[in-house]
Amino acid sequence: MVTDDVVEVVRAGLRRNDRVFWLDGGGARDWSGRRSLVGVLDADDVSLTYDAGRREVVRHRGARSQVVGDDVFAVLEAEVARDAGDPDVHWVGVLGYAARPDLPARPWGLGPDAVWMRTRRISFFDHPRAPGDGVTATTGPVQGDTGTPPGWYAAAFAEVQERLHAGDSYEVNLTYRERVERDATDPLATYLRLRRRNPAPYAGLLSHRGTHLLSSSPERYATIGRDRTVETRPIKGTTARAADRGEDEAARERLATDAKFRSENLMIVDLLRHDLAQVCEVGSVAVPSLMAVETYASVHQLVSTVTGRLRHDVGTVAALRALFPAGSMTGAPKRRTMEVVDAVEAEPRGLYAGALGWISADGRADLGVVIRSLYAAPGTPWLLGTGGGITVRSEVAEEWAETRWKAERLLASVRGR
Repeated sequence: MVTDDVVEVVRAGLRRNDRVFWLDGGGARDWSGRRSLVGVLDADDVSLTYDAGRREVVRHRGARSQVVGDDVFAVLEAEVARDAGDPDVHWVGVLGYAARPDLPARPWGLGPDAVWMRTRRISFFDHPRAPGDGVTATTGPVQGDTGTPPGWYAAAFAEVQERLHAGDSYEVNLTYRERVERDATDPLATYLRLRRRNPAPYAGLLSHRGTHLLSSSPERYATIGRDRTVETRPIKGTTARAADRGEDEAARERLATDAKFRSENLMIVDLLRHDLAQVCEVGSVAVPSLMAVETYASVHQLVSTVTGRLRHDVGTVAALRALFPAGSMTGAPKRRTMEVVDAVEAEPRGLYAGALGWISADGRADLGVVIRSLYAAPGTPWLLGTGGGITVRSEVAEEWAETRWKAERLLASVRGR
């Protein structure tokens, strides 16, 4: 079995090394590819971490750690440029929500706000197409199980509504963090439970010196191909699956036709068109797919595709920076809405709402948005981020319910249910 082979490589790597990654293709779709990338860094391999509070990028190699800059995008761009044109060199890592120092986002404060690892020794594993492709509803969430919105969420929702009616934003992605104690198992055991419950195209495990990220994300942040074409696939609009086939199809149809869901998606598509226009050739930005419904094990989601062709003077890392953070995780307009998020949300987002994936020295890249994910720093419990897009037409009970069934499978994975 391909998956058994991957697991053994990762498990062996975690036993002997504290810098390991597995970008998991086992739950992928046709559009994302079914190949796993696994890497275990040697002592003399380079990695980078970024602390947004201190504004320090630290370069790690062997026993030496040295501050090398104050902007992780700039340092990463310079590091990738050193190996320009070499397709065997990959940088694998995550950009946390506060990774861009020029935007209003609070530092995590508990661990690094970005982690990147350089390797020339990646193991590739091709996965067969799974029966049903992860679309069968096995534990359809029940709306009635989500409970009454707590006071703190209702107050945050009300403040967002005030900001929306005041014209500060058209749409705000309101999120919150939940802490779940880690049990005695290692991160790999928790991840394996998560991948069984919630297979996804942008799944994987990243472990760097006690910081762990476990992802089961369905959303593409960006790909950049050899022809310098950029593709993003923002998700905005989500409904829960139902175990009954008729109810499930009704939920899918509602997602496809409801004016609120469609307006949420359209506003983010316009934001992504704007972001891409900053770095792409004039006239090349297009929307080849608008508001398609994609079905996963626990949710239906409304997905659009926005593409463009990079200008000759824009490099891969610069393009990723221009798009960061994903518009689906901020709202529109981006900067002003991030100010609203910073004022309304009680805690910093940390790695949640960032981007996880790889960058090749030959200019290609593929990253997913960090949602449906668990993360932890040394000595901390698992942190889980969840939320959703809020517009003037949103209802507090519906939005709270959406956050809970988005989190359900993550919680079950940590608790071993």
